[in-house]
Amino acid sequence: MTHDQKRIYLIRQLLAEKPEYEKIPIPAQEKEQKDLLRSLMNVRMPKPVSQEFLKIQDEYLHRECELRGVVDSALLSPVPSDHRLILWQGDITTLKADAIVNAANSALLGCFHPLHSCIDNIIHSRSGIQLRLLCNEIMKKQGHEEPTGKAKITPAFNLPAKYILHTVGPIIYGGVTKRDCELLASCYRSCLELAVEKDCRSIAFCCISTGEFHFPNEQAAELAVETVKSFLDAGDYNIRVIFNVFKDMDREIYERILGVDRC
Repeated sequence: MTHDQKRIYLIRQLLAEKPEYEKIPIPAQEKEQKDLLRSLMNVRMPKPVSQEFLKIQDEYLHRECELRGVVDSALLSPVPSDHRLILWQGDITTLKADAIVNAANSALLGCFHPLHSCIDNIIHSRSGIQLRLLCNEIMKKQGHEEPTGKAKITPAFNLPAKYILHTVGPIIYGGVTKRDCELLASCYRSCLELAVEKDCRSIAFCCISTGEFHFPNEQAAELAVETVKSFLDAGDYNIRVIFNVFKDMDREIYERILGVDRC
């Protein structure tokens, strides 16, 4: 089965799961096929799936990962002011690190909005449907939504990272309160504690709460750096912390905070 044939197979299997999908045509163009496959994965509820499906899905997603390219975090240079810290701009799902951080919602099942641009959607789409299945098991066992400021750890499945740390940041409805700041700091500490517990040597943080949750970017970055440094200073931890940014604005904010000179 070719790579393209695997994509068609996966689409057909997902379409066959619901009678209302029966009349949805499979597009002829690759981009539209990829969008349909991702959309079907996004909206699929956590329910059993065949081992054959998972095998072909894993082969397909691994190849897609190779085509996007993998960035080895071990080759990234630290910031001049602190050898423990790295600033990197790029797609976190391409990063080969021991752990990457996902800005999750309190249900911890990923984003169900088709093709949404949030990091939760992208991580679940590229990791595979096993991630939602496992998160569902974790949440059923827990019996309640994930509290803000806490974190859970899962395998990364089809991503180049080893683990995904899922943390729920505070949602800002008006001005930022002291409690919001405490909860955001707790997100970073919770993830670092789990990473240390799992003997991770590298962890990549996204800009938690700054997207759909509306935490001001600069204030969030200042809290992130302060919390990470305090955690690392408090113990003898052999772990490199990567501040992963995607937007130029966030890169410039972190450069200013970390004293990085691009000239």
